[in-house]
Amino acid sequence: MILAGDIGGTKTLLAVYEYVNKTWECIKKQQFASGNFDTFESLLTEFLGNENLAIVCLGIAGPVIDGVCNTTNLPWVLKADVIAQQTGTNKVFLLNDLEATAWGILNLSPQNFVELNPQSIVKESNIAILAAGTGLGEAIVTWDGIKHHVVATEGGHSDFAPNTSEEILLLQYLMKIYPEHVSYERLISGDGLVNIYRFLQSLAPNTVNSVIEQQMQIQDPAAVISENCINGSDAICIRALDLFCRIYGAEAGNLALKCLPYGGIVLAGGIAAKILPIIQQNTFMQGFLAKGRYSEMLSKISIRVCINSDAALIGAMNYAKNNFTE
Repeated sequence: MILAGDIGGTKTLLAVYEYVNKTWECIKKQQFASGNFDTFESLLTEFLGNENLAIVCLGIAGPVIDGVCNTTNLPWVLKADVIAQQTGTNKVFLLNDLEATAWGILNLSPQNFVELNPQSIVKESNIAILAAGTGLGEAIVTWDGIKHHVVATEGGHSDFAPNTSEEILLLQYLMKIYPEHVSYERLISGDGLVNIYRFLQSLAPNTVNSVIEQQMQIQDPAAVISENCINGSDAICIRALDLFCRIYGAEAGNLALKCLPYGGIVLAGGIAAKILPIIQQNTFMQGFLAKGRYSEMLSKISIRVCINSDAALIGAMNYAKNNFTE
């Protein structure tokens, strides 16, 4: 049996697969609120039964170094040797969550994606992946002429680079909140959308919507902003998501310039699929193409939104299958 997992700052998804009739079948799957557990080991204890595991493969939101991951948006430390003791198998693979997502995306059918750039030309080449959710993950998939290789990165923590006078003011606003470093993740994530909303609110304090403020006290603030943007009920929410999309597009363009992904860019994570009607509008592409002399080159690159929320779990499972020996 294989235990696969997608471990994020908000939710953790675990699944057990069994090899039956020459195919892998999911026999158990459960989602947990990550913040309800002090450690991953306590969550795993609640999930596991009497399964006889051969391999464990987990995609984790954070850098994995020598079989250890200090999660970025959780107080967890995952260690491959500790998980091996708990699960009874010495084949434990810890992957960065975007690394796992990449392995999943490479095996998903076209029906799992929505194209944002219909004028694009897709080649057998490098692929870039960005995933905005609780944080901002990035990965690069290189092509050697025969097969793909997944490269995990922490590119979401690179410096935010403003491109307009408004974005310069936004950077100055965020520097007061994060004086040591303002990364793209501080804007392109759930908390990032809230940061943008609060910035715009600070420019027009007399337009604060008390109903939305009350909603944000009892619901996920980013979800409230997105909902009020999509239904067109609040001007600041509309502007916040518009600016969010432009900056998301700009960072996608930055990554594209660094790895030349003629095989396409994929937007994974929870946010892009949830705001698809907004991200399909022009603002994202405007941010993406605002690269001066290189805008024409970028205009031919495919940008697809992955609408399969299990991409990282599927990738962890695929990685485990590739390393499975009876």
